[in-house]
Amino acid sequence: MLRGDFNAMSVRGRVGIAMKKIIVVGAGPAGLMAAEVLSRAGLAVSVFDAMPSVGRKFLLAGKGGLNLTHSEPAELFASRYGARRAAIEALLQTFNASDVRAWASSLGIDTLVGSSGRVFPLDMKAAPLLRAWLKRLRHPQKGPAVQFFMRHRWTGWPQPGAVEGAEATRLDFATPAGPLQVQADAVVLALGGGSWRRLGSDGAWVPWLRDRNVGVADLQPANCGFDVRGGWSPYFAEHFAGQPFKSVAISLATTQGGKFARRGEFVATATGVEGSLIYAASSLLRDDILATGQARFELDLLPDRPADWVLAEVSHPRGTRSLSSHLKSRLHIDGIKSAVLHEVLTPAQMHDPLLLAQTIKALPISLQAARPLDEAISSAGGVRFEAANDDLMLTALPGVFCAGEMLDWEAPTGGYLLTACLASGAKAGHGVVQYLQAK
Repeated sequence: MLRGDFNAMSVRGRVGIAMKKIIVVGAGPAGLMAAEVLSRAGLAVSVFDAMPSVGRKFLLAGKGGLNLTHSEPAELFASRYGARRAAIEALLQTFNASDVRAWASSLGIDTLVGSSGRVFPLDMKAAPLLRAWLKRLRHPQKGPAVQFFMRHRWTGWPQPGAVEGAEATRLDFATPAGPLQVQADAVVLALGGGSWRRLGSDGAWVPWLRDRNVGVADLQPANCGFDVRGGWSPYFAEHFAGQPFKSVAISLATTQGGKFARRGEFVATATGVEGSLIYAASSLLRDDILATGQARFELDLLPDRPADWVLAEVSHPRGTRSLSSHLKSRLHIDGIKSAVLHEVLTPAQMHDPLLLAQTIKALPISLQAARPLDEAISSAGGVRFEAANDDLMLTALPGVFCAGEMLDWEAPTGGYLLTACLASGAKAGHGVVQYLQAK
């Protein structure tokens, strides 16, 4: 269940804030979690969203199996947030991975831990969880019902430039019935980052907040694919785009001092690479490209075999067999693994046993650009934590809180994204309650 003992809140405190009106902009996980915390506190909450229905990105993300969180130890879990570890770790004090599972259970959704440690709903689906969540928000046992206003696109504040006092919580919306202006006592912005524009995360809010002296880092693609420097050969792109590299490992050392080494799999695309192993290293690769114009990783095609074994097998006499047959029979290298060797070695180099063996264990792949932000699974950048207080209220806009992916953090896939979104929504909700009580 949600942390924070609202039942223990004094009657005086409840009465003091019960008539307050809260606007949550964004009906994704962060916004919905903020709305739940606020409703439980007895506040009147209205959720506005530009999309026709709630949680569209959440549903699409769970299409192949909703990864709720991860079961690994807290110390390792927190390390997944990289440079923003301290900021996210503070949010996890409010709502952590264990709380995610307890929260799902409170909605009647049992969870399981997969072989990789990832946590999923028992039926692997996002829709039943979302339906149960919305039912509880609309028909809560405690607190007022959350009101939803769909196809209501936030268009900023009524006046350009700085806003003060009540003006900070007076918002303009474009609706099917025309322009609408709404005044609230506090606002939670949970608008997402800049990926998956068609599902509502378009980053349109960035200039509006910057115009009001809120520090916002540029939005960048995260958990994204990359284009190979110079492109694949036409043959490789035509025959192997969409095929996976399985049972491989990649390693890299960036010019910024970052290091990465992991086994797994990824996919070749028509222009480059994408997939889980690439996503895990994407922040390092992206930042190296931003710094130097390119990035590089080394691909180990046979991570289970030591280099001396590979050299011995490559050097083994092959008689009348072709090199491709030799590699297939003795090293089990064929298909896309064989093809990618031809992408970096000339025919003459392929017949150099030492060079071929070295390349099998450390095949260099150079990258020239991350794929566009709109293609990325998530985004980095956003509202800097330094622009908000510990409760996620913007220091330049008192009464306005931020949550979710619009904050400046990133994480790999594996349940880390959703957990931090939920945690930030819970933190912002608690922050609103504290702010109103203090007033």
